[in-house]
Amino acid sequence: MGLTEWAYSLSESMLAEPLPRRWAHSLGVAKRACSLSPILGRDAELLEAAAVLHDVGYSPSIATTGFHPLDGARFLRDQEGADERVVRLVAHHSCALLEAEERGLRDELETEFQLERPELVDALIVADMTTTPDGGHTSPAARLDEIVQRYGPDTIVGRFIQRAAPEIYAAVDRVESRIALVSADAQPM
Repeated sequence: MGLTEWAYSLSESMLAEPLPRRWAHSLGVAKRACSLSPILGRDAELLEAAAVLHDVGYSPSIATTGFHPLDGARFLRDQEGADERVVRLVAHHSCALLEAEERGLRDELETEFQLERPELVDALIVADMTTTPDGGHTSPAARLDEIVQRYGPDTIVGRFIQRAAPEIYAAVDRVESRIALVSADAQPM
């Protein structure tokens, strides 16, 4: 079984029944990650696998700290022996260090899991922050607003996502610039 087939199967087994909306979101993030493949080269499959697995830490069967990036990465590393790069992407998806800081878990996250290459971190941010909770496509601004509304502005998640907004927008800009460069290079002279 290849990396992406394994990732989809595992994510479905962890999320589809207990958290169908989270499963739909994960499928949407993976679809969005696939759309970024022209700028990912040989890492396209890696990003797709990380995208479909990014929220596996919400699964009630493995949630221990209540911080899904850390719970998911630990599960993937310790129970599944997953590819180290996939684990790192899951651990650090969508500015997770900032949320870890809000939760008093930043040192644990930083110590246990190194950051992956910045262009892959950016691509996963874009895939996640342009996908609705139901798996549809949205703008980063609408996604950020939806998160603040769903959790509340004064909650851990609400505070974190508001702090993360500038980095999320910067990641979107970097990814869009890379897409524009690839598109320009593909144009005939």
